[in-house]
Amino acid sequence: MSNYTPTALAGRRLPNRWDGAALLLVMGLLIALVGVGRGTIAIPIASIQNTPIHLDPMWLPYYALRSTARMFAALAFSLLFTFTYATLAAKSRRAGMVLIPILDILQSVPILGFLTFTTVFFLGLFPGKVLGAELASVFVIFTSQAWNMAFSFYQSLTTLPADLQEASRSFRLSAWQKFWRLDVPFAMPGLVWNTMLSMSGGWFFVVASEAVTVGNTNFTLPGIGSYVATALAQENLKAIFYAIIAMLVVILLYDQLLFRPLVAWSGKFRFETTSTITIPEPWMLKLLRRTAIFQDIGDVLSEWMRALTRLRLALPVRHQVDENAAPSKLVDTIWFTLITLTAAFAAWKIWVFVSGSLHWSDLGTALLMGAYTLLRVIVLMVIAAIIWVPIGVWIGLRPKATRIAQPIAQFLAAFPANLLFPPVVLLIVHFHVSPDIWLTPLMLIGTQWYVLFNVIAGAAAFPGDMKEAVANFHIRGWLWWRKVMIPGILPYFITGALTASGGAWNASIVAEVASWGSHNLVAHGLGAYIAQATNNGDTARVVLGVVVMSAYVITFNRILWRPLFAYATRRTTLG
Repeated sequence: MSNYTPTALAGRRLPNRWDGAALLLVMGLLIALVGVGRGTIAIPIASIQNTPIHLDPMWLPYYALRSTARMFAALAFSLLFTFTYATLAAKSRRAGMVLIPILDILQSVPILGFLTFTTVFFLGLFPGKVLGAELASVFVIFTSQAWNMAFSFYQSLTTLPADLQEASRSFRLSAWQKFWRLDVPFAMPGLVWNTMLSMSGGWFFVVASEAVTVGNTNFTLPGIGSYVATALAQENLKAIFYAIIAMLVVILLYDQLLFRPLVAWSGKFRFETTSTITIPEPWMLKLLRRTAIFQDIGDVLSEWMRALTRLRLALPVRHQVDENAAPSKLVDTIWFTLITLTAAFAAWKIWVFVSGSLHWSDLGTALLMGAYTLLRVIVLMVIAAIIWVPIGVWIGLRPKATRIAQPIAQFLAAFPANLLFPPVVLLIVHFHVSPDIWLTPLMLIGTQWYVLFNVIAGAAAFPGDMKEAVANFHIRGWLWWRKVMIPGILPYFITGALTASGGAWNASIVAEVASWGSHNLVAHGLGAYIAQATNNGDTARVVLGVVVMSAYVITFNRILWRPLFAYATRRTTLG
């Protein structure tokens, strides 16, 4: 486990002239963020409602900065949510019984479903101010990021090797110390990859988060998403091309400046007992480690972090309840009763709200539309697994290929399905084919990357000593897949597939309804059902559609993904 020890700084510090450049970069970023903040807090919302979105490409840097600031704000909230929610679900059996099904529901609730219920809340929280609209937009982006990261962290916490847990008990670490010295480092490789995917997920729904229409409430925030929405409305293909280029530039920038250094840094937390191949450091990581000003800042932050992780914010292990003790049946019964009563009360409130304007025939329609979408999800999950598991393993086992594929995969994962509406709609209309079939591939755009990124993370985290053992025994071909690689990446694949399944339901909102100019195509499915109800301001049908979608997702997860996840967890923790 020598890789958990921080590596010595390689090379000497760069000359002082780099300090000036670094300082200018930091100050420029801070000034830009201050400018974005001034345009967020104090400005009345009427000003943005009366300000048109300019399709002149000269505005794109400003729009890109606003969109990126919203996504990083959502990412900060997503990390906080991940470290608290996923930890509680993994550490407490009773809490996990409730929190994990809730997480299943949350990841399947469509973005438009969140918009319907949260837009009015945030606008009312800051009446007449842009801040309310900005918070609503950030919350929508948060819902496209947090669930994936939480599932990744939960998967890591539930697959901690038994010998590592025994070592933490032997060192008498408190719960707080164990979290920062074992849980977070062990989860770091997978969490970094899923954080990258979450950023891409934010781009995928950027149009829905910045150009909002819910019944009579509508607002357009300055950003790339609203730029794309305006270009689509005006059928401006040149502006759409400019938006694609701007997105590519932004993704390459934060890949080079943030995620590539994070991937390299997280490599030291891989769990293995043998030395690994030395991977060249990204240029940004070298700059951070060798530039004096960044080095000084890093030293201060490291000292703060060490002091924070040394705190004993829990009772000593000898005073804690034995983790292997049999659970109390009485407490379990009381807990189950409370949850059942709460769920029954929530079901009654939903019934009262929906039954006032809908009938049983509406429930039948929603269930039928859900069956159409379920069929699409199953087909797409099979296709995604067949294509991306072999590719992800090949990339993850080759560090050089990972460095090349990483920004490409991020850009493809971030590519909004809306930008493909023009060619897809025109081709469907021209060839007179069924939207029910040919709009379906648009769902794959937003789902396949969950599988790819998690498989890459699993293959990249595959222990080096295991690779050496496999090579020495000359295990190859199907035997290698069946006995070595598939068991090794199974927890990661199931996490990706489970998240991708929920993402596919979510993407159906965008993929089952497509328009370009005067052409509007609608496929049969629950996504189209909810999208149309949202645009019409029909809250009752939105609620019905979300409830039916959540029921489908929970049932599907309970039948397939949860048993597979429990099986993978047992194999990993038992060796």
